[in-house]
Amino acid sequence: MNSVLVLHGPNLNMLGKREPEIYGSDTLEDVNVALGTLSKDLNVLVSCYQSNHEGDLIDAIQAADGKHQAILINPGAYTHTSIAIRDAIASVALPTVEVHLSNIHKREAFRHHSYIAPIAIGQICGFGVNSYYLGLRALVDYLQKCQA
Repeated sequence: MNSVLVLHGPNLNMLGKREPEIYGSDTLEDVNVALGTLSKDLNVLVSCYQSNHEGDLIDAIQAADGKHQAILINPGAYTHTSIAIRDAIASVALPTVEVHLSNIHKREAFRHHSYIAPIAIGQICGFGVNSYYLGLRALVDYLQKCQA
């Protein structure tokens, strides 16, 4: 059975409280529970992890090598700043989908650039928490096609 590492970056632990007009009212726990339910329907394992610390996210990415078959990541603000997270993802060479709750391309100009997108198999943004669920579906579909 395939396994997907789900990474939540900085401030995502504040979902449901932080700017609900942008990020919605669902909590991170709500998202993780829904991902767990969806993963059963998709016949895939998910392991969810959140950190506000860049190095912790990098450690989780590196530890995914040989343990997981793909990564679903919402890097939060690190999307726009972290070459180190980009390099960690590139080093493990696991299929990765980048997700965002808001449409980063309709927001402030500094949010338009992603260091992750060029090495990801895709980016999904602007669908609220559904971005995570669409991202997981896309990863599972990708893995199935690669293994066929």
